[in-house]
Amino acid sequence: MNSIESLQWRYAVKKFDTKKILSTAQIETLKEAFNLTATSYGLQPLKLLVIKNKDIQKELVVHSYNQPQVLEASHLLVICIPKEYSSKEVENYFNLVKKVRATPDSVMNPFKKFLTAEIEKKTQAELFAWNKNQAYLALGNLLTICALEKIDSCPMEGFIPEKYDEVLNLDAQNLTATLALPVGFRADDDYMKDLKKVRKNLEDVIIEIN
Repeated sequence: MNSIESLQWRYAVKKFDTKKILSTAQIETLKEAFNLTATSYGLQPLKLLVIKNKDIQKELVVHSYNQPQVLEASHLLVICIPKEYSSKEVENYFNLVKKVRATPDSVMNPFKKFLTAEIEKKTQAELFAWNKNQAYLALGNLLTICALEKIDSCPMEGFIPEKYDEVLNLDAQNLTATLALPVGFRADDDYMKDLKKVRKNLEDVIIEIN
């Protein structure tokens, strides 16, 4: 399949085949794809939980409005963002830039100073909203990679973050659950499997400016 055919193949799975499990290589691909996601300024204010513990998945179902995919999926991915965010992350980022690229301080410092000021002038509420936007970028990237790799998925906002945080002990890591993505393989009897994809016509969603 080409990329468009793969995206046509993708849909939000309602029932996973509980007998099929993603391979280690497939999970590694998703982890690498998450790490390569574009984020504002490259700061990567995100963490990805990769859950394959069925007891934990079962416990999270009730906090996901009883959506069975959370348990049925091979793995449950949870994208998290920091509860509190500071310009310390800018310092960490530029330390990494220096390590990877050997960029001189004289080159980095003007941008580092700018970015530090940008972070420090924002409220925690503004930083939280900004970082949450990065989580959606990561989700979109993972959905596309899943489609290309023929991994089924079901993106979810429908869960109670506070309860996920409690079950997964995220408070201790200054994290909160933002988005969930059960991944695995569609069941043969998933009623959505063979339905035609419903999308607007291109002319209704594309505006070309020449």
